Amino acid sequence: MRKNNDFGLLILRITIGFLMLLHGIAKLSGGLDFISGMLVNKGLPGFIAYGVLVGEVLAPVLILIGFRTRIGALLLALNCVAAYFLVHTADTFKLGETGGWALELLGLFFLGALALFFTGGGRFAASKNHKWD
Repeated sequence: MRKNNDFGLLILRITIGFLMLLHGIAKLSGGLDFISGMLVNKGLPGFIAYGVLVGEVLAPVLILIGFRTRIGALLLALNCVAAYFLVHTADTFKLGETGGWALELLGLFFLGALALFFTGGGRFAASKNHKWD
């Protein structure tokens, strides 16, 4: 069987983009009060919570359609880093209830985004010829 890197990148883009977009839609419908409150408790301005919409709505849409995929992937990776430091540092060395790493979902999003940052969106992306594609 012949390998097809571009089809693999499409599958990765759809997976990472769609699954993170679901998180963003939940934030859109449920509000950002939880995140805003968490930021304020850490001494940061609450309005920074709107940045989650960039990382969990805009970035996944860019990744899904393959427009400036590398920018979308970078934004998503930075969103994962922010989520780690704001919420998940205590879980760094914990196992989840099913035996996997407690941060495996965040890790998969981060590493998937990082892979797309280095590879770009592939041939099946909406844009392919810019340095950020």
